[in-house]
Amino acid sequence: MSDIRKAPDDCATMADVRIEIDRLDRLIVDYLVERSSYVARASEIKRLKSEIVDKPRIEDVIAKVRAHALSMGADPELLEAIYRSMIAAFIAFEERAFERKGRN
Repeated sequence: MSDIRKAPDDCATMADVRIEIDRLDRLIVDYLVERSSYVARASEIKRLKSEIVDKPRIEDVIAKVRAHALSMGADPELLEAIYRSMIAAFIAFEERAFERKGRN
């Protein structure tokens, strides 16, 4: 495994592209694990299961993601879809944590 990175335009083969995607996937997983530890802590702080879904916070996160995507020249629709899916998965994660602890 190499730390040498290739820009997308420098990838000449599918193998080059896949190496870079695999490198990024490892980084993304690292960040998702870190994010999940904060979500787990949030589930400990929240007293009621009804506090798990905070619609204003969700929309604030989405607005920030869309703005950042635009500033980077990325497709805000793609990033919003990814984030909405991720947020839904983290909500389910929090709900399971509440259920395991017998909280409602």
